Amino acid sequence: MRLDMFLPSQRKPNRLRRALKRIGATWASSPVRRVVQAGCFLLLLAIFFYGCWPYGGPDYVTTLRSRNLIPAESFLNIDPLVSLSTALAAKAWVFSLTWAGVLLVVCVLIPRGFCGYICPLGTLIDLFDWTIGKRIKRFRVERDGWWVHLKYYLLLGTLISSMLGIVVAGFVAAIPVLTRGLLFLLGPVQMGGLKGWYLVPPMNAGHWFSIALFIVVLALGLLRPRFWCRYVCPSGAVFSVFNFLRVSERKVESTCIDCDKCRKICPFDAIDPGNFTTRTADCTLCQTCAGVCPTHSIKFVGRADAGDARSVVDATGQIALSRRGLLSGAAAGAVLAAGIGKARGAISLPIVRPPGSVPEADFLQLCIRCGECFKVCPNNVLQPIGFSRGLNNLWTPQVVANWSGCEPSCNNCGQVCPTGAIRPLPIAEKRVIRMGLAIVNEKTCLPFAGREACQMCYDECAAAGYNAIEFRRVGVQVDDSGAPVEGSGMVCPVVLPDKCVGCGLCQTRCHVINVKQKKLLGVTAIEVMAGPGREDRLPAGSSRVLPDHGHHEKPTPPAPTTQGGGDYLPDFLK
Repeated sequence: MRLDMFLPSQRKPNRLRRALKRIGATWASSPVRRVVQAGCFLLLLAIFFYGCWPYGGPDYVTTLRSRNLIPAESFLNIDPLVSLSTALAAKAWVFSLTWAGVLLVVCVLIPRGFCGYICPLGTLIDLFDWTIGKRIKRFRVERDGWWVHLKYYLLLGTLISSMLGIVVAGFVAAIPVLTRGLLFLLGPVQMGGLKGWYLVPPMNAGHWFSIALFIVVLALGLLRPRFWCRYVCPSGAVFSVFNFLRVSERKVESTCIDCDKCRKICPFDAIDPGNFTTRTADCTLCQTCAGVCPTHSIKFVGRADAGDARSVVDATGQIALSRRGLLSGAAAGAVLAAGIGKARGAISLPIVRPPGSVPEADFLQLCIRCGECFKVCPNNVLQPIGFSRGLNNLWTPQVVANWSGCEPSCNNCGQVCPTGAIRPLPIAEKRVIRMGLAIVNEKTCLPFAGREACQMCYDECAAAGYNAIEFRRVGVQVDDSGAPVEGSGMVCPVVLPDKCVGCGLCQTRCHVINVKQKKLLGVTAIEVMAGPGREDRLPAGSSRVLPDHGHHEKPTPPAPTTQGGGDYLPDFLK
């Protein structure tokens, strides 16, 4: 079995090789790999900035479906660290494990093929190294150092943290780091340029932290080319571990003249400098080395097909993980999980999550902070939480109804979530499932306070088809003799708990008009709040009566929302 996908070296380069060499030496030696890399990177950009662009018509469901010939979450599904982390944290099977497993099986044939051929973050790092990294040499470090096996220690710490119920893969897994970086850096540019800069929501400290993390990943290339991929990336470490099951590998024949060209061009530092054999845990079968070999001594064959090849370097000896490093990685994962879990316990006020979100404990174990739901959300209803809710909620989605309300014709967030933290609800169910409950502040609402008539919240709710707000004459006045006269107060909006789904359209209208434009209020007089009895957070099924699924039971309406409410009410209602 031979897997030759390189362009053999020639004494007199032809026109094709000369043209490829102008782009870069690795293009001339391994064009197949470079073409596949470029194609995958462009595919990710197309999915993220075109397929996940929700605009193009009032029917957001149809728009997303027509553009997503390839599922928007495809690259996230095949990052094995994402799947393993969420499955361990949730202690349940995660559907994306299937796709990650398929890729791991493929990588038995092409070891670490994801890193060498598919990973779009690796392609972007290559682009950074080619344009910037190779011009700045002052920060270069030696090939060997304490960082050589850092990716294995990070992998161990990430898995330990996941087993303790805390998912930190979003901080270190390759694809979430990339998608979130693209979202926070280029997403606002796309929104501002195509729709209007006034639609770009403000950024918080969490945005800047994610951008800084993304820039650091690229800037590590100033230390050594592909430093992140070689030494840091725990997603790559998963493939390195699976390299022990490989059925193909790189071998060097006895005709090798020790010219050192293969070692110098290897993008993953996978060639031993002593005899130019292979560090199998690091080799991605990119075949760049074979393209520069002047004697054609390098071949890619089946593992059992030795021929007259030199001995392959033992992978276990080359990894040589230290006991101190392993203990440090495990301890770091446990400490991080304990610290984040403690911070999570200190937060009592519920967060309004996207429609279809699973129960909060499960949500935090499944959400990988990839940013896909933000990208497909029209008008930026969903926005990432910063540090205000602790590290465990960092970059997770919340409904910001002051900014915009949830569109009745959209269920995009659940369609692109790769782990099931947001369930893919049919549009009929999405329209009746509750995110929260709108609560009227009787102390500031203009009609309740007797300041002026206002029906904006009512009109907005009726236009959306929910009809969850009605007008009632409230308040009691007295006649000249002091006797009470019922029903002579102003007509005021009252929320019907059994109809309200917490879309926030009413809150948006009140905030935009009464708070920002007219400046009649300091804060909105109607606010969507989450909490027990106000939201449907189910791992599966439906608790509501659907138009086409009448067999579901209707839940008991919660208690009136303007009387009491305990810890789950805002300050003005306590």
